[in-house]
Amino acid sequence: MKIKTIGIDLAKDVFQLHGVDEFGNMVLRKQVKRAQLAIFFSNLPVCLVGMEACSGAHYWARKLQNMGHTVRLMAPQFVKPYVKTNKSDAADAEAICEAVTRPNMRFVPVKNIEQQAVLALHTVRQGFIKARTAQANQIRGLLSEFGLIIPKGIGYIVSRVPDILEDATNELPGVFRNLMQRLFDHFKEISMQVRALDMEIQQWHQNNEASTRLAQIPGIGPISATALVASLSDAKNFDNGRQVAAWLGLVPRQHSTGGKTNLLGMSKRGDSYLRTLLIHGARSVVYRASLKKDNVNSWVNSLVSRRNKNIAAVALANKNIRIVWALLAHDREFRPDYVSINSCA
Repeated sequence: MKIKTIGIDLAKDVFQLHGVDEFGNMVLRKQVKRAQLAIFFSNLPVCLVGMEACSGAHYWARKLQNMGHTVRLMAPQFVKPYVKTNKSDAADAEAICEAVTRPNMRFVPVKNIEQQAVLALHTVRQGFIKARTAQANQIRGLLSEFGLIIPKGIGYIVSRVPDILEDATNELPGVFRNLMQRLFDHFKEISMQVRALDMEIQQWHQNNEASTRLAQIPGIGPISATALVASLSDAKNFDNGRQVAAWLGLVPRQHSTGGKTNLLGMSKRGDSYLRTLLIHGARSVVYRASLKKDNVNSWVNSLVSRRNKNIAAVALANKNIRIVWALLAHDREFRPDYVSINSCA
């Protein structure tokens, strides 16, 4: 029995395995406990291993790669069509085993430990920002019940709430003042955590050469640069910049038939966090484009005059991610005056 390909349905405690030989015949179907999985693969000849890109997938991918196996991660939505029957662990493992052998399958790059750690900083930071926004909205809503209105914006919470708590003329009960003080202290604690994570991300950015190169692109700062470097892993996994743009959902959806091309709105596939960072960064460039005159801003102003600012922001985000791919894949420095050979032809 020579196993050529194995599909693993990852889980918390019990993993389902499905293996086939070089002819596609099933030669393995078993369950393995978590503590036994590494031992099982260490005694197995080198083979192709497929897994869904889910919790723990990158850890096991690195572990199995160190044993000599070839590991491929796939997005779960690309594996689903290969499930032949009702959902079960065995059926999922079989589908993974079949999907990983498809020549046109799209694989997820395996991230190293450092990249996972940086993405964890981004994930926690985003969670703190959402919690801070929720706390600010709660403070604003409770004060509005007493006729005290605070304008939109985090900065107004910081500047207005202390004055409201100290103002004796607003007739707020003592119990409510104590409650507001407690909520405001919690708000300040969350803000402090966000600033601390910003400093950690900034420090990683300064020590990473690829991230500092990306930050030279207009519309990309330290937050966006670090997230891109950690998420893209190896840019050479993509054939060109357009594949990266499609991976992030920055290209139009297509619904074509009968030889007629029909392009719809932005597909919004892939990592919504990265896409949001790129578009918000592009919005800042579009907002200030009229104040500067260079190649990027001239291109943006021309696009705004023909369409609108929202379309210009998405177009610039699409352009920026292609530049990001070129810088990372070819190890280049950003040049604002760069003109490609194709555009000169």
